[in-house]
Amino acid sequence: MLLEKALRTLRDDVRAIFRNDPAARTLPEVLLYPGLHAIVLHRLAHALFRRRLPFLPRLISQIGRFLTGIEIHPGARIGRGFFIDHGMGVVIGETTEIGDWVMLYQGVTLGGTGKQTGKRHPTLEDEVVIGVGAIVLGAITIGRGARVGGGAVVVKDVPPHSTAVGVPARVVVARDPATGAVRRVEQLPDPEGEMLRGLRDKVLELEDRLADIEEATHTHHEEHHLKHDALPTSVWRALDEFDARNGRRDDEYNLGAGI
Repeated sequence: MLLEKALRTLRDDVRAIFRNDPAARTLPEVLLYPGLHAIVLHRLAHALFRRRLPFLPRLISQIGRFLTGIEIHPGARIGRGFFIDHGMGVVIGETTEIGDWVMLYQGVTLGGTGKQTGKRHPTLEDEVVIGVGAIVLGAITIGRGARVGGGAVVVKDVPPHSTAVGVPARVVVARDPATGAVRRVEQLPDPEGEMLRGLRDKVLELEDRLADIEEATHTHHEEHHLKHDALPTSVWRALDEFDARNGRRDDEYNLGAGI
């Protein structure tokens, strides 16, 4: 009975690879996948861990880590159809609970938030997908069918059939599992767009200020010329005579007058 159950679980793990990885074409290729090696070794280590055998479960876990680059604590509970794509750098903590048909990408961490005892690692329900490099911390729950974007840091529960992204992660999309319809929950910030809009507003403000300055300068010149043009002819004649006298005195001074 135990052997039959183990074979069914192994079959589902292989099916999960074909189901999720378009590069998986033949069974011999799939048998070379490090994610498959890691989960097979973990299931053996977990069975020994549940029987409270010392040292040996941890040894098997470390061998799997050395061979695959995937570290799974023997105490982690993992359902069937589990797939780790590529897998290098994946870390799964002791009290992690993973449902059926869950998929992790490389660099994922399912870790704790401190040195407390008891349940301190995440729970991933069925059909969850965790993106590249995502970090899920603490005794939180990622709901059925939820997705976590690459590079996200999740420290709070994620509702079923939703998508969480960002640091810290927040839900941005909710999906209807019956129809597949997607509904936006939160608009992501667009710092580049905000910067461009700010620059545009500033340019428009500067253009308005420049137009005001040009208008004021043009008005000033018109008023200045109007005042001079309005002077009587006698004043202009007196100014010309004054300039002529000063010009002659300057010439006499330059020729040595008064020395």
